[in-house]
Amino acid sequence: MGWGMRVLVVSDTHRKNDLYIALVERLSPDMVVHCGDVEGSAYTIREAAHAECHIVAGNNDFFDSLPEDDEFMIGRYKAYLTHGHHYYISVGTEMLKDEAKARGFDIVFFGHTHRPLIERDENLLIINPGSISYPRQEGRKNSYVLMEVDEDGKIDAKICYIQDDIRL
Repeated sequence: MGWGMRVLVVSDTHRKNDLYIALVERLSPDMVVHCGDVEGSAYTIREAAHAECHIVAGNNDFFDSLPEDDEFMIGRYKAYLTHGHHYYISVGTEMLKDEAKARGFDIVFFGHTHRPLIERDENLLIINPGSISYPRQEGRKNSYVLMEVDEDGKIDAKICYIQDDIRL
């Protein structure tokens, strides 16, 4: 895995995988990051990815033996993946940001709230893709994050919304 990569970040699919599968087929990412709540469909998520895939357990993942969190590299960036519920993310990102900074991470991915967020805090990039299946933000659009790392190592991350043209 080197530079010039595309990372698809999703969360809270809750066993409703049709939009995820359509997205993976359309985008052909180099890596998939799933922030939890797959509800027994980790195998399906991994198989559809056809790429490096990181998945953690969410508060509804009783059927998969998934890790609570994960640490991995995206190029030169140290990434931390968690569902977020152990960090009381529903009331704010401060606890999670403090933990990530203390442990030297550059990027932190989380889910749980079903609301998309991209935030930069000093040298930390915080990403919540929202929910691709059950959105809760105003307008309730199914969301994901597409993150690209260019050849120079610059990260571009954007919140994207499912368009009608990929609905199955």
